[in-house]
Amino acid sequence: MLEIFVEEGELFDESTLRVIKTNPIHLKLEHSLLSIAKWESKWHIPFLQESERTQEQFLDYVRCMTITQNVEPSVYKILPAKTIYEIKSYIDDPMTATWFNKESNSKKGGRVVTSELVYCWMAQCQIPFDCEKWNFNRLITLIRVCSIENSPKKKMSGKNVLKQNASLNAKRKQAMHTRG
Repeated sequence: MLEIFVEEGELFDESTLRVIKTNPIHLKLEHSLLSIAKWESKWHIPFLQESERTQEQFLDYVRCMTITQNVEPSVYKILPAKTIYEIKSYIDDPMTATWFNKESNSKKGGRVVTSELVYCWMAQCQIPFDCEKWNFNRLITLIRVCSIENSPKKKMSGKNVLKQNASLNAKRKQAMHTRG
């Protein structure tokens, strides 16, 4: 969870030609599957797609990440650049010590990943749906770990099978000679 403090500020609303004042507020944010699902239900585009989001879309995602109750919508419009950078860094943080080698870091086959697909992966891995509130990067890491652990073990190459058999035969011969 990311906690940020937003100082009071002023914003000029061009539609009403009024200055809007915002009160200082302590925001609690969580980058989670639940946040992504809320955002995708509004924007109807995949959040995880590599394309750039508009400033409005990004600020709306920050709103979807917000756990703090009763936040004035104008607060998101006065977030300073430093806070925006902090939020983006938090979203990009893997939140885990787990890492994968290049071999297990395969592409998703050009598939567009949406929140529904991630829920599907959770179901396949038997991960409880209340984990949708976890940090998203940590959830994805758990899904990848489950996928690797549940995948069939790689078969040995013919050369390695022959090598292993020769080694086993040599050990058996040696055991026969020591007994007899």
